[in-house]
Order: sequence, then C-alpha cells, then structure tokens
Amino acid sequence: MEAIQTYIANQPLWVQTLTGLVELALVAAAANFIIKKVILRAAAPFLDRRSLTVDKAAARLANVIPALIVAHGIVFVPYLPEGAIAVIRNVARACIVLSVAFALSGGLNYVNELYQRRPEARSRPIKGYIQVLKIVLFGGATILIIATLMEQSPLLLLSGLGAMAAVLMLVFKDTILSLVASVQLGSNDMLRVGDWIEMPQLNADGDVVDIALHTVKVQNWDKTITTIPTHRLIAESYKNWRGMQESGGRRIKRSLLIDQNSVRFLQPDEIQRVRRFRLLDDYVARKDEEIRRWNDNALGDEGDPVNARRLTNVGTFRAYVFAYLQAHDQIRDDMTLLVRQLTPTSQGLPLEIYCFTSTVAWDEYEAIQADIFDHLLAIMPEFGLRIFQEPSGLDLHERLASI
Repeated sequence: MEAIQTYIANQPLWVQTLTGLVELALVAAAANFIIKKVILRAAAPFLDRRSLTVDKAAARLANVIPALIVAHGIVFVPYLPEGAIAVIRNVARACIVLSVAFALSGGLNYVNELYQRRPEARSRPIKGYIQVLKIVLFGGATILIIATLMEQSPLLLLSGLGAMAAVLMLVFKDTILSLVASVQLGSNDMLRVGDWIEMPQLNADGDVVDIALHTVKVQNWDKTITTIPTHRLIAESYKNWRGMQESGGRRIKRSLLIDQNSVRFLQPDEIQRVRRFRLLDDYVARKDEEIRRWNDNALGDEGDPVNARRLTNVGTFRAYVFAYLQAHDQIRDDMTLLVRQLTPTSQGLPLEIYCFTSTVAWDEYEAIQADIFDHLLAIMPEFGLRIFQEPSGLDLHERLASI
C-alpha cells in the first residue's frame, strides 16, 4: 500500500488530482451500489407489496448518501483548485436537495395511493391537493438549489419574491384558479370520478375518469378523451347525471306524432272492439257512466248526437298507453308517469310519454324504450289512428302514377 502511495506521489500533479477524483467516484458508486442493491433489496419485503411507489421514493432518497460523500470528500482530492472544489461541493449539495424533493414527492404519491384504497376516495379525491403540495415542495427546492449554487442564504432570495408577486400571480394564474375550483368541487361534492357529465360547449359527454388540479378528464361515449380545465367547471354550467344514477330510474320523454286527420269519435261497434282490451276495462266503464250521466243531464230528450259527449279514439288511446305503462314491470310506479298531449303542430298532434324505467343501465334503458314504442306504434291502427310522416319521394311517385 505504501508503495502505491509513493508511486502516486511521484506522479505529475494532474495525475494525482485525477486519481483522487477517480477514487472519490468509486467510493460514491460503491456506497450507491450497497444501499440500492443490498440494503433496499433486503428491506423490500417489509415495504408495501401492492405498490412500487415506496421503493422508488427510497431509491431517490438513497442518492443522498453518494452526494454527501462527494460533497465532503472533494476537499481531500489533492491539488484541486479551490474554485473547482466549491463548484463540485455546491452541485453535490444541490443534488442532495433535489433527491430529497423527489423522495418527498414519491411519499406524497404514496399517500394518495393509500387514500385511493379508502371507500370515500371515489367521491372526494385528494389528487388536486397533492399536486398543490408538490408545487410548493418543488418551488421551495428550486429556491434552495439556487441559493446553494450561489452560496447565498435562501432568505435573501425570498426577500426578493415580494417584488415578483405580480409576475408570480400572472404565471400561476391558472394554478390559483384551479386550486380554488378544486376546493369548491370537493367541498360541495359537485363532481366525482365516475360521474357522467355533459358539457356541450366543450364537447364533453361521458364519464369522469380523472380529477387533477388543473384538468378533469372525461371519457366520452365514443371513447375519446376530453380534457376540461378545472376552473371552467366552476365558471360554466354542466349537467351531472349522478342524481339519475342514484335514483335508480331513468326518464323516458318521447312523443308519438299522431296524424290529426285520423282523430275522431268512436262508433258503437268500435267501442265494442275497444272493450276487448283488458287494460281499458276500468276506463271504458268509468267513461261510459260519466258520459251517460252528463248526456242525461245536459241533453234531456234531445236526440241529436252532435250535442252529446262521446268517446274519442285519441282519448281512448291515451288511456290505453297510460294503463299499459302502469302495468309494465320495468316502469317505476313510484316516479312521475304522464301521458299528455302537447300543442298541435304542422307535423301532427304530439302525444308525449313521460315515465321512468326501473334501470339506469344504458343498453337496458334503450331496449325498454324501444319495446314500448314498438308496441304503441303497432297497436295504434286498432284505435283508428295513424302516425304522422312527411311524404317521401316514393309517396309522391305513387301519387303521380295514380293520376
């Protein structure tokens, strides 16, 4: 060993300096190898096996030891200029600060992962707050790194931030707005991961898949992703379908456009045919009694039927639709159920069905709605009614051919 030291001492100064740097680098690399490949691997079974976040944070923190060796060992390298010693020492200390910042960032990620395992995490995510802490963390780390490289006190840099407040407000405007919006969204329970929201002005219509500090990601029904700035969910209106999903019933609101030329009174033989519908037993009996009493009181011995009340095909059909929906096992009877006429238009008489299905699943809802209207469209001729449909080219062709 003494012979090696004597041999090195007899070498030129730059060789001695280079040898010292190599030795320092080897010691730092050996420490890094022992910590990461031996100590951390031995400790791995005792860490959280469901996540690699802790392992990565520990590996970041392990970088502090080699940096400390370099920072304190650089002074023992022979014949190294004082300026180079200062630069290497400051860079090593800056690396220590950066490694600690990354390790703490990994720790915050792990806190978020632990929270996401809790049942309330779905309704109240903390990802936005974690990102705010990361901004503060890396902002402080940046100040410390600059102060270390400049060999100045961090307080000196902080004292100059007051003059930069306006610039910082401008630079972090979106972050501040997003932070306020995240707090409002979370505290008022306005948005959760998994909610179906609709925001037409931003072409968003689908499920919320991620809520972060600056953005909310929505996966649309065509599987595209729309990214919405968080603050716009406070500044602008959007529709959240969570209430529908929690209620257990989804609304059907659709109209049948009836050809008004087919609306008329029912003839006696048609009334007898209507009596075949079991769903109309109570309605026909009740209306028969009501109309008979009214006609007896209002008409007396007058026999002109124009002055009498009579059943109409559209009114009877409306009663049938209402009874059909009441008897339907997939329509909620504890929610609003209406069958009503809307204002007649040039496209017919709208007969609107307003009810709620017993499921909120999209495919089941559409199947129920289609089955209901399939039946109603097919049964309408039994009441002497026609659906309104604008003439097509084939209609015009057949009409002209018949002339």
